[in-house]
Amino acid sequence: MRIDDYVADLNRALAGPPGPKRDLVVEARDSLTDTADALEAGGLERAEAERVAVAEFGPVAEIAPGYQAELTSASGRRLGFLLFISVPITVLMWSVLWRIYPAGDDAWRNEPGWFSPVSRLLDIVQLAVGVYGGLVLFALSRGARWIRRPRLLTRSLAVVVWISLPVSIGLAQLLTHGTEGANSLAFLPSVLANLVTAAIWGLQVYGAVRCMRITRAGHPGVSRSP
Repeated sequence: MRIDDYVADLNRALAGPPGPKRDLVVEARDSLTDTADALEAGGLERAEAERVAVAEFGPVAEIAPGYQAELTSASGRRLGFLLFISVPITVLMWSVLWRIYPAGDDAWRNEPGWFSPVSRLLDIVQLAVGVYGGLVLFALSRGARWIRRPRLLTRSLAVVVWISLPVSIGLAQLLTHGTEGANSLAFLPSVLANLVTAAIWGLQVYGAVRCMRITRAGHPGVSRSP
């Protein structure tokens, strides 16, 4: 097999963020090319030198799982970072808006008994998601040498998004529309804040979908060994 064919097969066997994936494939190509160049300088024909280099490098089926593990970790780090920073961004944005446009005293005096517990629950859910994202980010970066199954951690982030996002949306809608007179935000700030929040949630869903797809058990590049 020639280098171009081998690299094409390796590229098809891997799934992950475009940038890191491209870097790994280019790294593999460069390594194969350097080996082939050395063999050619030693007297082999170019085609034979490439075939020997490919054979020494190892079959795609053996090489791909190691590369895929790195791509899986990269996907987990990206989603973990997003979850870790999106919580303070969202909370800070809404906190500032509520301070600029506070509800009147009558609205707070007449708020239902469930308002404070629901608000506190929403804060806890968001905080837990952000903290977990940060922990996974740390585990897949600084603690990567001790992590034997990055696939499970990456997949857990996707699961956390699928569980927490509907809960957060439901609680937020309840707080926004479940009380009369408490929503004192002006139209434009409210629209802009909701657009930013929706964009962040959209990025989380996109990251979760990608992580679920990359870590699915049937992917050819995913190692099934313990």
